Order: sequence, then structure tokens, then C-alpha cells
Amino acid sequence: MDPATAAALGEAWRDEYPWQFLTKLTEIGNRMAGHPGERRTAELVAEGFERAGAREASVESFEMQRWTRGEAELAVTDPVKRSFETVALPYSPAGEVRGELVDAGHGTPAELDDLDVEGKIVVASTTTPRGSRFVHRMEKFGHAAAAGAAAFVFRNHEPGQLPPTGSLRFDREAAIPGVGVSKETGAWLADYADRGATATLRVDAKTEPGTSHNAHAQLGPNTDDEVLVVGHHDAHDIAEGALDNGCGITVVVAAARLLAELDLDTRVRVAGVGCEEIGLLGAEELAERLDLDDVRAVVNVDGAGRFRDLRAHTHGSERMEEIVDSVADRTNRPIDVREQVHPFSDHWPFLKRGVPALQLHSESGERGRGWGHTHADTRDKVDDRNLREHAMLAALLVRELARTDDVPRPSPESVAGNLRSGGYEEGMQAAGIWPAEWD
Repeated sequence: MDPATAAALGEAWRDEYPWQFLTKLTEIGNRMAGHPGERRTAELVAEGFERAGAREASVESFEMQRWTRGEAELAVTDPVKRSFETVALPYSPAGEVRGELVDAGHGTPAELDDLDVEGKIVVASTTTPRGSRFVHRMEKFGHAAAAGAAAFVFRNHEPGQLPPTGSLRFDREAAIPGVGVSKETGAWLADYADRGATATLRVDAKTEPGTSHNAHAQLGPNTDDEVLVVGHHDAHDIAEGALDNGCGITVVVAAARLLAELDLDTRVRVAGVGCEEIGLLGAEELAERLDLDDVRAVVNVDGAGRFRDLRAHTHGSERMEEIVDSVADRTNRPIDVREQVHPFSDHWPFLKRGVPALQLHSESGERGRGWGHTHADTRDKVDDRNLREHAMLAALLVRELARTDDVPRPSPESVAGNLRSGGYEEGMQAAGIWPAEWD
């Protein structure tokens, strides 16, 4: 490692700014897409880029469908009368439903197909059976709604009286009401479902035209080609969003500060994007605005900084995996590599258009989101050592991509084939996010 890089990494290890940035971010409060806190967050990210030494830092707006939470109520009405705490899921429509409770277990397509859910309130877990493919919340909801369910209840599999949240659709109101309940409430609802109980569910919510914001800036030489680094700065409104994705956007800002000290062969664009939690809308807007022929690769920082060891999703690219392995070897740091393509984060609008994509996450050693998407996603869960170390690794990975012009661009056929082999097509079809031109 050259002395200049070693010195920059040493300064990054001592830097207190990542923790200060995360603190300011989580103090904002509600960063829900399209709401005032998300705008303030985009401005904070742009300020962070400027402080890092990036040029042309700016905030840009785009139109979207803003969802606003009201009250939500869930009560068993027979054989007992009992109310439970619940939270509406984003893009749930307003409405009141009465129906029989039905326990759909994990909410997999096979489980739902074996049940009569017509006109009923379906209860499904946030987790997926071990050894099976991952089944996303939107797939479970989509199957239940298509089968005629009157409402959907998403029960957490993590203890702690933590009702989960998470969007039901992308950028549009869902067909039926949906809410989240805690693991403890879910256990009661499953028991009542076995006893043929009926329940009522009421949701107050509003979906209307709104405005969201992206922030971006540039580093390195003013070349035609560029490497794009993105991280979403929005969060769900029921928590601070420190882990998801406060850690990730902090890593982006801290990596920008380090990249400003390194020699770069190609321009690097750093961006904070809005509306990831409700449909990857900020990334989609950025993908439509940029000339993607000039984007050599996209690095999506969603999940990095949360846990000790970095995880890299290479999305089927052998060359990307080689780059990750080389950085891991040179730094003597473990980076867990996952090859499978997945569409549920901000790399997807670029990957589906043929841009090589790398997602940086981190390895929790557990299945599921943990504290994410709950009231417990708060700053005290974060270890600032992870923020600094992952920012250093991210910066080194980005520098390698800026030096490399031989990462093959994935074809639609290869991406679709990878998704099919991973069992994603059925779920994406149910969620309405499978590209129509791939059928």
C-alpha cells in the first residue's frame, strides 16, 4: 500500500465525523419518503459531500406518491373482545375490514395456495422457512390479495413487542389494507385463528402526490466515464432509521471524504437517494437522468456499517468478485461474497438496465432484518468502528472500480436467468416488479 493511501486510511480510522453525521441524521426524526424530514436529510447529505471535498454538491427533487400514516386499530371480536397494538404498512389504503382470521404461517405461495383466504384477514410471518428461497413481504401480500384476502397482517418473528413496517407496493396504493404486529401479538392471533376467531381492522392513511429529493456530488477527474456510489437516506417513520439505512448513507459520506484524498483514475459520483423504502424511486429517478452508457459500475451501500464484517453482493459478476477478493486480501479483512442477483435495493434500477452492480451490506449472522423496520432501529445499536472500517473498505473498492474498465456489462438475459435460478421470478411477478419486456 502506498504511503498516501496508508496515511488517508489512518486518518479515516481516527475520524469522529461519521458518528457526528449519524447523530445529526437520526436527530432529524421522521425521514419518511416525501415528508419534510427526508428533504432535510438530503440537504444534510449534500453538506456532508461538500465537507468531504466533493464538487458540485446539489439536491434535486422528483415527483412521487407520498404516503402518510394515520391511526391503525386491530381487535379480535369473537370468541373474545381484545385489542392489539398495530402499525399500518406503507401504501396501505384507508379502510375498515371485518373478517375471519386465518394463519398463513410464513406466508409462502404454497401455504397461501392451501388456504381459503377469500374475504378473510391473513396473518403471515416476516421470516421464511430455513432452506427455502427468500419470500419478500410484497410477494406474500401480493399472493394474499390476489387470492381475495380482505386484509393482511404481517407478524414479526423477532421478540420484543416490535410491530414491523415495510411497503406493500412500489409507488402506489395497495389493493387491501395491511398492518404489522409484534411476534407476541402474532402468537395470539395464530391461536385465535385456530379457534375460528373474527377480527376487525381499521386503517387511516392517505396516498397523494408528493416530492422527494436526491443529493449528489462528484469526486476525481472530470472524465466521461464514472463510477456511481449510492446509498438511500430515507427511512421508515416509526424509528430513527439508524441501521436502515443511516449506517449506509454515513458510510457513503465517510467514503467520499476518503476518496477525496486518493488518486482516482475516473470520476466518482456519490449520491444519497430518497424513497428506497417505498420502491427504489430515487435510484430509479437517477438511473433515468444519467447516461448509463457512461456509468462503469454502481456501488449500492445499503446495509454496510451495521455489523462487524462487510458483505458484498456481486450479482453474478465474476470480475466484480475478483475485485472484492483483491481488496479483502490486501487489507486482511473478511468480506463475505454473495453471487445471487436480487432486486430489492437501489442497485436494481441500474442492474436491470445493464450496469454492473455491487451492493455493500454487512453480516449479522442472523436471519431476517433484526431491529430493522421497527421502533428499535435506533442509534444505540450502532458501533462507530463499523462505520469507519466499512467506509475505508468501500473507498478502496470504489477506487479499484475507477481503475478498472473490464467489468462486463450484464445482459438482460443473464440477469433474468440469474433471478429465475434463484427463484425470484414468481415473487417479482406477484409484487409487480418483474420487467414486462422479460416475459
